[in-house]
Amino acid sequence: MIDENQIVRKKNSDRKNTPRFAFVRIFLLFSLLVVLVLILLGSSVGGRFGVFHQLSMEALGPVQSLFTQLSLGSVRFRDKYVALWRVQEENERLRLELDTYHALLDEYREAYSLNRYLQNELEFKKREPFPALMARVVGKDPSFWFQTLIVDRGGDDGVVVGMVARTSRGVVGQVVQVADNYSKILLANAPSSAIDAIVQKSRVRGILKGAGEAGYVLHYVLKNGDVSVGDKIVTAGIGGVFPSGITLGTVSRIYAKRRGMFQEIEVKPAVDFARLESLFINLSEEQLRIDEMSRSSVSQGE
Repeated sequence: MIDENQIVRKKNSDRKNTPRFAFVRIFLLFSLLVVLVLILLGSSVGGRFGVFHQLSMEALGPVQSLFTQLSLGSVRFRDKYVALWRVQEENERLRLELDTYHALLDEYREAYSLNRYLQNELEFKKREPFPALMARVVGKDPSFWFQTLIVDRGGDDGVVVGMVARTSRGVVGQVVQVADNYSKILLANAPSSAIDAIVQKSRVRGILKGAGEAGYVLHYVLKNGDVSVGDKIVTAGIGGVFPSGITLGTVSRIYAKRRGMFQEIEVKPAVDFARLESLFINLSEEQLRIDEMSRSSVSQGE
């Protein structure tokens, strides 16, 4: 049994597929397009927009505004991102340049400081009357009781045990051991060191003993001795080991004990033992004559 609805739908479908119906459909679409074009042209005659055009603007305006804002936002974001990327690259380049300049500045400062130091030491050597041998510090013994330095001068350079080591600032210590090319110097601030000293202003005498990193302590100064904070302490020259008048340090503190007859005086060293890089070794005139005679005999033998 055939359904009548199926027969009707089949007839309608066959009618739509006929060339006549297709022509009618194309004609209607073309007519609608022509009407729309005429309406748009007619609405803009005389430079004024018609109702249709105004309605279309009202409908499309928000959409266009949204797309415009999105477009401008994307452009701004792109510009800011590119600018930020360029700023980061520039910052990285400047940071590398700054690191390079800092490294160069450190080198220049070190060279300038070393130059000034060597100039001062050279002027000191020219100014002082004693013969001196310049030595470079190559090692250090950190033990508390025997604080020593190793320098690159030894017996081949005329150094003997007992010679005094000093800088332009003051006493460093005394040579206690000598090899052919190296020497060991006992620092003046070592607890095992003791030096005859006097207060330069009042000529009060005492024994200056080392106290390690604390500097010195001046012993055996009577309570009525004329000593004040800031007074300079120098070598007394007794015993012939240290020449007289070499700077040792400055009085930094004075203790007046209730019991006993002596004061206890702290002295700040004139030499910065922690930063010693070079020093002078006092060569005796006798040792210089011996070295000169030795060199002369060697040259004559050749």
